[in-house]
Amino acid sequence: MIHKFVLLHSSILFDPKTKAWLKNISIKVECQSGGIAEVYTRKSDDEIHSRDIDLRGKIVMPGFVDAHTHIFLHSYSERSSTEQERDESIVERTVRATNHVREALLAGYTTYRDLGTEAMENFDANLRDCINRGLIPGPRLFVATHALASTSGYEVRSESRQSGHALPRLSDAGDGPWGVRRAVRRRVGDGADVIKFYADYRRKVMRFPPLRPAGAGGRAPGAAGIRFPPTHGGVDPAVPLFSQEEMVAIVQEARLAGLPVAAHAGTVEGAAMAIRAGVTSVEHVNENTDELWEELAKSGVIYVPTLTVFDDALPSAEMRKVKARVKKAFDMGVRFATGGDTGAFAHGENVREMELMMDAGIPLEDVLEACFVGGWEACGKDLCGYRFGFFEEGARADIVALDADPREDKRALRKVSFVMKDGEVYKQDGAAVNWPGEHRWNKSEEEVLLKLKQRV
Repeated sequence: MIHKFVLLHSSILFDPKTKAWLKNISIKVECQSGGIAEVYTRKSDDEIHSRDIDLRGKIVMPGFVDAHTHIFLHSYSERSSTEQERDESIVERTVRATNHVREALLAGYTTYRDLGTEAMENFDANLRDCINRGLIPGPRLFVATHALASTSGYEVRSESRQSGHALPRLSDAGDGPWGVRRAVRRRVGDGADVIKFYADYRRKVMRFPPLRPAGAGGRAPGAAGIRFPPTHGGVDPAVPLFSQEEMVAIVQEARLAGLPVAAHAGTVEGAAMAIRAGVTSVEHVNENTDELWEELAKSGVIYVPTLTVFDDALPSAEMRKVKARVKKAFDMGVRFATGGDTGAFAHGENVREMELMMDAGIPLEDVLEACFVGGWEACGKDLCGYRFGFFEEGARADIVALDADPREDKRALRKVSFVMKDGEVYKQDGAAVNWPGEHRWNKSEEEVLLKLKQRV
């Protein structure tokens, strides 16, 4: 028997919109649509039935949202980004991405905003569609396909361009107002859900290679040390890749397609230009001033600080300064979403970003609200076609449960024992369940009934 609704019961639930911890909340989920039909306060535990999902004793909250990911990248500690883009096959990178989205979902991440395939063309849109069709498990993906840059602004860097061998492209190049409009249109045609462009970047990397090779106390070109931070003693500073007119054209064209816009911005100048162009979010902004934070706060543009990727690359003393500046942005009223540039570090370890934001002094409830509601806003709000990151009628039934209370345990966000996405249970009692492709014809009747119960 397939049921029309399933009920979930909690003893403690975090409500992101009010930033409150609520007691004895029950959620009614419509099985066919995967949406929330009702959220109400339970009068008595006598209302709980055996076929309901009992999450009492756990901490219930919406599924996590990572607003800055790269599903086709794996940890830079394993291999530099350049080596991945240049040397790994399409098949290997696709298999890795399939594993990455699975790990993310098991970690409680039900939505990913993926900001560029890093030399994998529009395969992120293909992987998104595979998830949506139920072929593989993974978060709800909002993808950028290629990021936009000006000519030669963001490319795979190599000192060897042998005849007959082409390096994969990292970005869709556009120059001039109509050139960038055409680039946006190409991204829309390739299936992008979000437009990402490089407001600034280093343009002279190959002129200033590291003095020491990797393995001798230094790093190879393209490794984490040459990617972040974007300035190296003033030798190779990041510079704007687009004019103000070009950035405005990018945003205008994206708006015509109903898409949000994310801007990579490592410098004050690049970030300020992107903010004035009207982007949805700015990423990184590791160079900043109080004046920039003030402008960002007034604009309402979302800030995605990507603290985790900096934490992996910077000395501890420098990282303390970065966190202090992020806390200053919060104190000045800047709007946040959480995203660590996941892919530069392992998928499934995404919660490091929220942990670092709390280490910076941002209160737990504000970090969670930035993850849930800020993440939804970064994906375009209602224009993205979904409502998620909060509990209300009509929102997607993306629900996770923790085995520990984050108000008491700093690592509680890692202790995800239950994951529901779109009304479908993917993790229960700490174990993966209902993975696509599971064979049911050789299972006992009891096992089949158990699976059906978990589904409804």
